[in-house]
Amino acid sequence: MFQRFIYFALGTACCLASAAEPPVNGDDLTRHLNDTLPERWTYTPEVQQDIPSPTEGWWRSFGDTTLDSLITLALDYNYDLAQALHRTEIARNIMKQAQSGWYPSISLAAGWSKERQSGAMTATDIPATVMSGFNAGLSAKWEIDIFGKIASGVKAKKAAYNASRAEFAGAMVSLCAQVANTYLQLRTLQGQLYVAEVHSESQLKTVNIARARFEATLASKLDVAQAEETYYSTLASMPKLQYSIHAAINSLEVLTGSFSDGLRARLSTPTPLPDCHRLISAGVPAGILRRRPDIAQAELQLAQYAAEAGIAKKDFLPTLSLEGSIGTSAHNIDDLFRHNSFTYTIAPTLSWTIFDGMSRKYALATAREQLQGAIDNYNLVVANAFQETDNALAGYHFAIIYLGYIDKVLAASTESLQLAIDRYKNSLSPMLDVVTAQLNTLSAEQEQIAARGQALESLINLYEALGGGFDFETLEVNM
Repeated sequence: MFQRFIYFALGTACCLASAAEPPVNGDDLTRHLNDTLPERWTYTPEVQQDIPSPTEGWWRSFGDTTLDSLITLALDYNYDLAQALHRTEIARNIMKQAQSGWYPSISLAAGWSKERQSGAMTATDIPATVMSGFNAGLSAKWEIDIFGKIASGVKAKKAAYNASRAEFAGAMVSLCAQVANTYLQLRTLQGQLYVAEVHSESQLKTVNIARARFEATLASKLDVAQAEETYYSTLASMPKLQYSIHAAINSLEVLTGSFSDGLRARLSTPTPLPDCHRLISAGVPAGILRRRPDIAQAELQLAQYAAEAGIAKKDFLPTLSLEGSIGTSAHNIDDLFRHNSFTYTIAPTLSWTIFDGMSRKYALATAREQLQGAIDNYNLVVANAFQETDNALAGYHFAIIYLGYIDKVLAASTESLQLAIDRYKNSLSPMLDVVTAQLNTLSAEQEQIAARGQALESLINLYEALGGGFDFETLEVNM
């Protein structure tokens, strides 16, 4: 009888599996993707150098040991990254939980019971019956995955886990770029503050010259007022820069999760910006974008929803499970292991939901819409990746061009300032020419530092747009 039931169940399963709609396969979804990226973007500045190898850490190409240590601290102690790591571990545990569906569940029970049955339940009054005994046994339940429902569930959870790993890699990419940008912004501000301090000293000398000439009746009070106005305007710009420097250091402390006095002292000591002219990409193949964690995450989410759509289809099929138990029971504990005390049950079950008020139909429709949304999201992520990379390349290219012009502006302003001062000393030009040249020179030098920082920021954005070197497939995620 049992064998006939098994044959019947297997035959029914094979018929239903052959008649069922084939499950959605994530590999078959490529026909829905609008992946039309250009093969290569190329901007050719005067100096070329390949992008540093991602495995070596792109930030090391700047040659700044302080930046290297900041990123190391951030990767170890940043709280946002720690939360992403916890989400990855949760996804891994959920995947392991889904994989447990392939195995039977086994339980052990043992105990003693005593029962008294009434003797007054029939027309004839009889004595009550008292029974007591010991029992022990094993029970097992196993769902046989003939239709692949459990396998599809495992596939979905594995894709979700890998998507969380890609999210973690993306968090690392974003964190490294944020630390580098904040650090270079700090150095830019410190450079601008230094320039303001140097110019204020030079402007104070001009004020003293104007005062001396006024006292010698060689110049009017207007010259002194104009010189002082320029001097105090420069001094007034310093507190804003000092506040921005203080805020940048605070941001770096939060990003790195480190609040030591030694780190603050190290950051408070100005250092020059790296030479952005030596860090230029010769060209970027579009295939590199495939390493971006957000694209990998979108692809894996697509695979997850494809597997979940397959699960929704398999809900229309029956479920074959096998339950069984083996044990022993006896009135006396010494009799538990006698031959006639053993018991067992075997219960193969084929269950099939015939009608559920169209619940499965709408669940399948929901899964298909989620799958379509994942396809649209993948295309959007790819399009945004193209835009970010192209913008970063263009931004860096034109930042270098802009910096070249600013260098020429600064050279001309410096020469103009020196000529204006010489002419003023010889009473050949008014103080207005001097203060105008001073302001122009200060502005040009400040802008030169800002342009260097902007070029480096564009380069960091390019590294970030190319995935930052964190490939989730080779990334070790450990708690």
